[in-house]
Amino acid sequence: MPAAPHVRHALPLLIAILLAGSAQAQASGIRRTVIQKADVSVPGREAVVARVELDAGATAGRHTHPGDEISYVLEGEGELRIDGEDPRRVKAGESFVIPAGTVHDALNVGSGTLKLVGVYVVEKGKPLATPAK
Repeated sequence: MPAAPHVRHALPLLIAILLAGSAQAQASGIRRTVIQKADVSVPGREAVVARVELDAGATAGRHTHPGDEISYVLEGEGELRIDGEDPRRVKAGESFVIPAGTVHDALNVGSGTLKLVGVYVVEKGKPLATPAK
């Protein structure tokens, strides 16, 4: 049975939107790979452990998290930009903590990939990161 006319016309548009979104995510130069999610002792919260990678010269983009971020730098060097604070350099072997809801960004200032392990203690059911203005 052939698709209804409105479905036939909407399908190419839907495919184009999905491909554009995928290309934009890849072009941004940041990858977050969730390694594990687990409940914590605080009701309504969960811990998310993720590997975060930023390509050379890439930025994470200004964003927030619905909980605290605790990160450890595995490789590379970055500049951490937290609203209301001076920019701060972080390098392999260092860590940082960003409180819930704080607008921040990170820039890879090294020549290779900046690699972090991030632990996020966040509200369940909310996106891990939300773009900020």
